[in-house]
Amino acid sequence: MLVLARKVNERIKIGDDIELTIVSISGDIVRIGIDAPKGLKILRNEVFDDIQRQNQEAVKEAQIQDSVQLLRNIRFPIK
Repeated sequence: MLVLARKVNERIKIGDDIELTIVSISGDIVRIGIDAPKGLKILRNEVFDDIQRQNQEAVKEAQIQDSVQLLRNIRFPIK
């Protein structure tokens, strides 16, 4: 991990297309501006983690529903 110290209005360049600007610092809150290509998805980590969790839950639910449907389609011979 690269750790940098920056002051307000100082910038960090990532590749050719992404630039971070320190907008303000107030106590332990740092506001960061991000200039990036319009199609690039930028998410806070906690939002990303929540989306991942929801996707995993949706996959599990779909697997359960598929299993239930398979069980419903099983035909047992009558003796």
